[in-house]
Amino acid sequence: MSAASTRRRGSLFVIAAPSGAGKTSLVKTVLDRDPGLKVSISHTTRKPRPHERDGEHYHFISTDEFKRLVAAGQFLENAQVFDNYYGTSRAGVEALRNAGHDVILEIDWQGAQQVRKAQADCRTIFILPPSRAELEARLRNRKTDSEDVIARRLRDAETDMSHYAEFDYVVVNDDFERAATQLLSILRGGGSEFGVKRPALAPLLKDLLG
Repeated sequence: MSAASTRRRGSLFVIAAPSGAGKTSLVKTVLDRDPGLKVSISHTTRKPRPHERDGEHYHFISTDEFKRLVAAGQFLENAQVFDNYYGTSRAGVEALRNAGHDVILEIDWQGAQQVRKAQADCRTIFILPPSRAELEARLRNRKTDSEDVIARRLRDAETDMSHYAEFDYVVVNDDFERAATQLLSILRGGGSEFGVKRPALAPLLKDLLG
């Protein structure tokens, strides 16, 4: 029997969060701590920023090419965000999983819905902030957005958080080290105590969702 035929197929994890919850920092930390984890690199039609490199941060492609890939069914999920398109390569994810890697997708709740339909065995994780006040403070501490933009981000965050129940697990990013440990536990096949239906989440959800 060949090594390829006995190799474990990797798991697929979808991680979503509202802006300001700390998802990007948590994902970076768990990737640093577990070399077996891989993050899927998305395709996008937006222009690269000065520090970004093609194939490392995103696969940068034209709008025409993106639409061709959509028509060919090449994306597990795709979305338009303002004037740009983003998508997750079906073939790219399959190659990583078939090589035995556990794969992380950093996408929004709408993308998560698409992935659930395409890959029923995926596991989904939602990151929540510890309070509405803390979420607002984090957005303000970036010192990059106007009051109007902050207000819009808070409205968008509430919409995002209202979909938490669609996910399998919830990690509350109140203490970063604790949240990273909890996230890594889920990614390594544990974490049943962080299920979305746990009663301890009720007071936090009342605060976040009103």
